[in-house]
Amino acid sequence: MSTLLFVYGTLKRGCSNHAQMAGQTFVGLARTTPGFYLYELGGYPGLVADATDRDGVTGEVWSVDAAALQRLDAFEGVAEGLYRREPVALLDPFSGKMIDAYLFAQSIAGRRRLGAVWSE
Repeated sequence: MSTLLFVYGTLKRGCSNHAQMAGQTFVGLARTTPGFYLYELGGYPGLVADATDRDGVTGEVWSVDAAALQRLDAFEGVAEGLYRREPVALLDPFSGKMIDAYLFAQSIAGRRRLGAVWSE
């Protein structure tokens, strides 16, 4: 069984942690619906829900198998409370689908807002 996963930072193609996606299937480019910002977390971004956003965040959708999803949850620190994996709404061509993404689960106090796009 596979899960669709939206990635927006270092897991994207060409970025520093893309090797974590080895063996998984790239589905396409994507953008969240408005309501999300990226924040700088010290060399990597965090996706945070923010009702004031009007643009959304750009990224990629991947189809990942159960073993990869378990590995990615560990990599993203889900059990430790660094991120939480939850469904987010995306724009076309994924409109109407809720697709899992890793949202930053800690305080953003003092963190710099990056906006819609992460690039290394």
